[in-house]
Amino acid sequence: MKQKFSTLLIIAVAMLVLAACGTKEGAKSGSDTSSDGGDNKVYVVGTEATFAPFESIDANGNIVGIDVDVLNAIADEVGIQVEWRNIGWDAVFSTINNKETDIGGSGITITEDRKKTFDFTEPYYESKLLIVVPSNSKVKSLDELKDKKIAVQINATGHVAAKKLQGETSTNILAFESQPFAIQEMLNGNADAVIGDNAVVYEYMKANPDKKLKVIEDAAFEKEYYGFMVRKGNTELLDKLNEGLQKIKDNGKLKEITNSEFWKE
Repeated sequence: MKQKFSTLLIIAVAMLVLAACGTKEGAKSGSDTSSDGGDNKVYVVGTEATFAPFESIDANGNIVGIDVDVLNAIADEVGIQVEWRNIGWDAVFSTINNKETDIGGSGITITEDRKKTFDFTEPYYESKLLIVVPSNSKVKSLDELKDKKIAVQINATGHVAAKKLQGETSTNILAFESQPFAIQEMLNGNADAVIGDNAVVYEYMKANPDKKLKVIEDAAFEKEYYGFMVRKGNTELLDKLNEGLQKIKDNGKLKEITNSEFWKE
């Protein structure tokens, strides 16, 4: 009886081993579930969700906006999954390098300085800086802000423009975590003007029609282009994103989402 039980036990173990081997081979023949870029890998996207219309939080707590729609459309085209996390502007950059996130998506302007540390997709949106002042302000140009207090989003291109105008160490430059907060600080009387991205400025004014604001365009501001950001050297992910981006350019989805087709100029 004991010998018969041992024989049965050996057979049972052998069947389990064979079953385990079959499961492993099945996984190989299906979708790649490894952590090195397989179809089922979830790529984490870091954003700062107070940058409407590109990203904001809706009534249900979801991150929504142009960037979300564009990247989700790209992901659908190339068969990858993305997960959005609202982590704050500075963290969008630091978490890429720390490998806590895979993609930066937050209306990020492609600049030569940023390209030294990160890789960017091809552009998906054209933007331009604007000056925002109270409606009763007498300011008419960027040059008139040389000795005035300027509120900006920290480390954004508006911040760069303000430092270019006033100097790197100017105490008249007030840097805040978000562009809407910078505008509110100006309205509170703590700054004379704001320098920020055009679409975000107009979205703020649309959402706050009671705020008495005036927009100034200045020829000193050049066109800017947004791209999705990845870790330097992550060519596998970058190629996937560019492939998907090209597809939604070609099929008209990008134009539908952004209401823009600057790349065809």
